[in-house]
Amino acid sequence: MIETPALVDQHCHGVLRTELGLGTFETQLARTAGPPAPGTTLFDTQTGFAVRRWCPPLLGLEPHSPPARYLARRRELGVLESGRRLLRGSGITTYLVDTGLPGDLTCPAELATAADADAREIVRLELLAEQVADTSGTVASLLANLAESVHGAAAHAVAFTSVAGVRHGLALAPEPPGPGEVRGAAGRWLAGRRAGDELNDPVLLRHLLWIAVASGRPLQLHTGLGEPGARTDRTDPVLLTGFVRATAGLGTDLILLHGYPYHRHTAHLAGVFPHVYADCGAALARTGARAAHVLAEVLELAPFGKILFSSGAGALPELHVVGARLFQEALGRVLGAWVADGAWSAADAHRVAALIAAGNARRVYGLD
Repeated sequence: MIETPALVDQHCHGVLRTELGLGTFETQLARTAGPPAPGTTLFDTQTGFAVRRWCPPLLGLEPHSPPARYLARRRELGVLESGRRLLRGSGITTYLVDTGLPGDLTCPAELATAADADAREIVRLELLAEQVADTSGTVASLLANLAESVHGAAAHAVAFTSVAGVRHGLALAPEPPGPGEVRGAAGRWLAGRRAGDELNDPVLLRHLLWIAVASGRPLQLHTGLGEPGARTDRTDPVLLTGFVRATAGLGTDLILLHGYPYHRHTAHLAGVFPHVYADCGAALARTGARAAHVLAEVLELAPFGKILFSSGAGALPELHVVGARLFQEALGRVLGAWVADGAWSAADAHRVAALIAAGNARRVYGLD
């Protein structure tokens, strides 16, 4: 096994502040829109088994404790203490927090306090645009305020993130939209926003992406099944190839989040384009005991200096633990096997492990 250093979680979310019952916990565990099939439990998933393997010892229980026993212990400790123990036992020392998910979630500062770690904010472009629209009365003010807000956020945020792929699909025209297109789309959306419409117009989504590119901050793009409701026919990272080519040489790094089940496509793009990076996070939490196999497939194609760890976790601190532990176990097994076979030296394995666990993220996001 190859030991990994302290982790930089390059994409995650805050945790819920409220106590959870069994049904709510299971829904958050599997990121589903409804309950499990009658007579079954969502603990019977790869993620559920990983929670039962890694989290009970952090709360003073034996590994693989039954769900009912585990949740009873969680309630006994209380949401604050159980969250503190779980986060501090994850091995993550820096959290880059996407604050765009709905719900009563902790902010980066609260997460940092609970975890005794550092935390920085990632601003979600679509949520920022919706907040701007709600305070802008005209198309002209909307567009002016939008540009000002993105560039203002760049002064404190470590990165931007976009769910354009989830809301519309990644097959967007690669070039920036023209001024007339933008004004027309802004007028239609502003009228719809008064009725509560979320931002899913392809012209405005492209406009937002190009404003973010101009800021120079790293831009994270959701691909694959990382976001609830994502459809793989619309979120295959290969669909981004035109945008990737158009942004080459502009000084803004693109980080392709999640990727699974198209993680090979993500790794390929990271290998072809100098400004593209591959996230290997949420895929591992989703695949559980098969995580080493999935990680090995990413390592087949992407340069090792272009791969970043993330947990992709949110709502449950257990998911931060599972994301971190599965990554550490998978990386240790894959690299350890290559050392045992004589394909790699131990020194190279430790160096690459440090890059993927933290070093690449520190370089890309300027954390040092």
